[in-house]
Amino acid sequence: MVHRNFFGSQLQSFEAELLIPKIAAEEGGPPSFRGVFIRAPGILEVGPEVEVLADLPTPSQKAVNLSPNESQEENAGSENKVIVAVKQGNLLATAFHPELTADTRWHGYFLKMAGGISEDASSSSISQSTKDQHFLKPPIYDLPIYQQQ
Repeated sequence: MVHRNFFGSQLQSFEAELLIPKIAAEEGGPPSFRGVFIRAPGILEVGPEVEVLADLPTPSQKAVNLSPNESQEENAGSENKVIVAVKQGNLLATAFHPELTADTRWHGYFLKMAGGISEDASSSSISQSTKDQHFLKPPIYDLPIYQQQ
């Protein structure tokens, strides 16, 4: 379950340091990532097949459990968090914008996850099949052209 604009409007955009142990283990680099949140959603609940990759402490006015199976009593002494990055199969979702930083670990992780590059390849090389080169041609857009009369 996702809450649209969980952190507020575009005026409440912010940056936050996220702990990303799985991404750091697989892609290298520091154990944290500077997430850029712009009108960001919050992931409130995940299914059993969804892997949580990052979470963030919630603003004090927001009460959210990290796990949908936790009761309020079990979570009373712990910090409330909201999930901000998840993976299920070959799907990856983030509530922040990894493309707005110079850190390419999320991109490398996604490409490897989706089968785009081999595990031992560097993040700057992408393997391509010669029969799949059709995507290199620019798309042809057949859009109507409106003229003012």
